[in-house]
Amino acid sequence: MMHSKLATGRWQQMSIADQLGNVGSEYSRILSSRRRQDEARFQGALSRFLELLDLTINDERWDLGRKRELLRLREISCKGFPEGLQKYFNHFALLARKNK
Repeated sequence: MMHSKLATGRWQQMSIADQLGNVGSEYSRILSSRRRQDEARFQGALSRFLELLDLTINDERWDLGRKRELLRLREISCKGFPEGLQKYFNHFALLARKNK
């Protein structure tokens, strides 16, 4: 586990906007490394992305509807990493910044 400090409880203290803003940063790195055809960075970003997304999915604060959305997000993103999903994450990153 790369994010062991987050997994021990810090992640569960973050808002959904903070969580998905961080997940989105890794998604952005996935897209960037794919465009550059940098397989090593792609694999690293993919591992971090999935780990953070799974931590978010397993956060007990989120209701069934939110978990379904997150599971669908995981499914769609892993089917080729569509560029358009970056906009989804950007909204959360902006909201997280606004709330700080």
